[in-house]
Amino acid sequence: MYKKIVVPVDLEHIDKLSKALDVAANLGKLFEAELIYVGVTPTVPTTVAHNPDEYVAKLKAFTTSESGRRGHPATSKAFTSHDPSIDIDQYLPRAVAEVGGDLVVMASHVPGFFDRFWPSHGENLASHTNASVFLVR
Repeated sequence: MYKKIVVPVDLEHIDKLSKALDVAANLGKLFEAELIYVGVTPTVPTTVAHNPDEYVAKLKAFTTSESGRRGHPATSKAFTSHDPSIDIDQYLPRAVAEVGGDLVVMASHVPGFFDRFWPSHGENLASHTNASVFLVR
């Protein structure tokens, strides 16, 4: 049913993604699908990486670790942005299209007051791609 599952990850908050990573891995095994871990990094140093090249290396290392630990084929795709918190809504649909993703599994936060006025990243992605979007809380 699904062949390529896109999994957006924020390496700075990887500890908060365990449920979404579990769901993605289980669906990957069930459908014998490839997982593509997608991340967006700024051009300036962060707590995760000093530069975009270091970020790419860390995302690849994370992907290799997840693939080996969970037993599914996986690749990664990194994007560089001046402001990832704003640009993520542009990069996620682009990533899904570029890799041919047919399902996106992503973590979501509990909705709050401001979510009534601005769409979440998952809601935005669902309205800008043909892929199915699975939000994990």
